[in-house]
Amino acid sequence: MSLPLEGLRVIEMGQLIAGPMAGRMLAEFGADVIKIEPPEKGDPLRKWRMLHNETSVWWAVQSRNKRSVTLDLRQPEGQEVALSLLKEADILIENFRPGTLAKWGMSWETLHTLNPGLIVLSVSGYGQTGPYRDRPGFGVIGEAMGGLRFLSGEPGRTPVRVGISIGDSLSALHGVIGILLALRHRDRSGNGQQVDVALYESVFNMMESLLPEYSVFGAIRQPAGSSLPGIAPTNAYRCKDGKYALIAGNGDSIFLRLMEIIHRPDLAADPTFAHNDGRARHAGMLDAAISQWAEKFTLTEVLASLHERGIPAGKIYDASDIASDPHYQARDMLLADTLDDGTPVTLPGIVPKLSSTPGNVRTRAPQLGAHTDEVLAELGFDDAIRRDLRGRGII
Repeated sequence: MSLPLEGLRVIEMGQLIAGPMAGRMLAEFGADVIKIEPPEKGDPLRKWRMLHNETSVWWAVQSRNKRSVTLDLRQPEGQEVALSLLKEADILIENFRPGTLAKWGMSWETLHTLNPGLIVLSVSGYGQTGPYRDRPGFGVIGEAMGGLRFLSGEPGRTPVRVGISIGDSLSALHGVIGILLALRHRDRSGNGQQVDVALYESVFNMMESLLPEYSVFGAIRQPAGSSLPGIAPTNAYRCKDGKYALIAGNGDSIFLRLMEIIHRPDLAADPTFAHNDGRARHAGMLDAAISQWAEKFTLTEVLASLHERGIPAGKIYDASDIASDPHYQARDMLLADTLDDGTPVTLPGIVPKLSSTPGNVRTRAPQLGAHTDEVLAELGFDDAIRRDLRGRGII
């Protein structure tokens, strides 16, 4: 069975998270992703977080299905090799600071002339234009500028990070969407284009009614901890055993069933709470009523009662909960694999789920430069040329 992106060649020049995650998703659905890394050092992600045999286990996820080519893009000879790759490629992924590729002789204009059908995904902190374009920007900065960091945490306390590099990951997702749209355009016109993704804009695009509420009411949305402001009742409620149940009783009919379970028919019958706007005005009181009920039972008992009556509810998962969950297992979201030395590792599954052409894992994450000779041979660089390039540190 062919995969939907089979036959597409992607050159990934990105490092760390945003660019490589976009490349990973394309590779999972069949694209031939050639990852260019600096000789000797490689992508810094190889050394991030927890290491096994001096390589990050994160690397096993981020670079599966890719081929690794070492190439010094700062050297003219390395740039020539890169241009040879790009001449035959369908997609380039890069997340350098704007202007870096142009300095290396690979501006958008140059690449478009070389290969009119090439699609270039450029991920940066602030985008390719605007007064901030030249500033360095990592995910945490994008999360702050996009409005997310201000809302993260408890009211009156220091805004907190959400726990993962969400700004980078959202940018990767927007990048993949942009690439697929550009491929559709290329199918019709034959022309490639540049996909300009800014970290802060990828976060800002998720911010719901934040800006309209400010423009109409002058309201600045505030951090709300575990609650869902303006949509009630929705919160985390402490149970008898000290664990928390997440309960979303904010649908009109769901609210009525929830009030039956917690034995508050008076609240169910009150016309004030018939619809969300009334409930939202009294969210604190409703939360207190639900909390009084939840603290009498264990988390397991609370969830059993809620699930029986069709109330959206769940527990807060940590890594061990995920690794042992039967639903994750049933949907192939826990993939058993091994690292290079045979050490067992569980990797996250592939999303989205396609019924006819689902993505897959064909090869594990490569060692640094594992495919340099293979890829350069495909371009026509013979043994002597490769030895010369390697001897001069170009590859």
